[in-house]
Amino acid sequence: MTLAHAIRPDWIAVDWGTSNLRAFAMTEDGSTLAEASSDKGMSSLKPDEFEPALRALLQDWETPSTCTVIACGMVGSRQGWLEAPYRATPCMAQTDRPIPVQNCGDDLKVWLIPGIKQNDPADVMRGEETQIAGFLSLNPEWDGVICLPGTHSKWVHVSAGEIVSFRTFMTGELFDVISKGTVLRHSLGGTDMDQKAFDEAASETLSRPEKFSANLFSLRAADLLKGQSPAIARAKLSGALIGMELAAAKSYWLGQRVAVIGTNDLSDLYERALNQQSVTVERYDTAAVTRAGLCTAYAAI
Repeated sequence: MTLAHAIRPDWIAVDWGTSNLRAFAMTEDGSTLAEASSDKGMSSLKPDEFEPALRALLQDWETPSTCTVIACGMVGSRQGWLEAPYRATPCMAQTDRPIPVQNCGDDLKVWLIPGIKQNDPADVMRGEETQIAGFLSLNPEWDGVICLPGTHSKWVHVSAGEIVSFRTFMTGELFDVISKGTVLRHSLGGTDMDQKAFDEAASETLSRPEKFSANLFSLRAADLLKGQSPAIARAKLSGALIGMELAAAKSYWLGQRVAVIGTNDLSDLYERALNQQSVTVERYDTAAVTRAGLCTAYAAI
């Protein structure tokens, strides 16, 4: 790297999940100079491997002599670098002060953002609290429900800057398990998805969730008897699972202002299913709200 193109951040924002590590070179005013990523997620590292993984990712940037790093996500879990204890709902979306990691070199000051817990019904989040804090910093005085689609999707009720309650759904993981580990694997394939089939399955399952299991086996039978295409089968499985989730989360989204954080195909499906129920969805970029949340944490140290 030539000196003319050197990246000189004031501090580093880090989103450290189960599978991936992503760092942003930040300025004091919250602008992003550059970003870098690796596959050194939490699940692949031992406690003494987190610091080397971080240093390796930052090696091409000219960091300050004492560099502040603010990190969110599974890096602060029990299996991560250091457990950052959960805060209990109801609570402000942004923690007052992140948790410092001890025993780093003098040139590196690392802070971890705590997750949030709900005692009844039991639930936890790590990383999503930072997205919510960032969302609220970009949308002051916003009240309503935030949906965060993913492997474990979340519905979060926020009011007056507080996370009031939330529920987690294993919808994405169930899609993966069912499509790869059951008899339906023989009838699913590829990545294509029939939108009409998705709409029909989401609507039917939301209104009649008790038919969910029987309708799943019909996907296999329709393949054997009628040669139903994998694109239709995938769409019906996805629609049925998201419809089940919407049925269970109805108390969150019905009659509420709803925001979906995400710009991928999965977020598109959630918006499509909600639109079917006459819910207008506000969409926000995951990376943008995550960086905004990390900036609010940086301001708190």
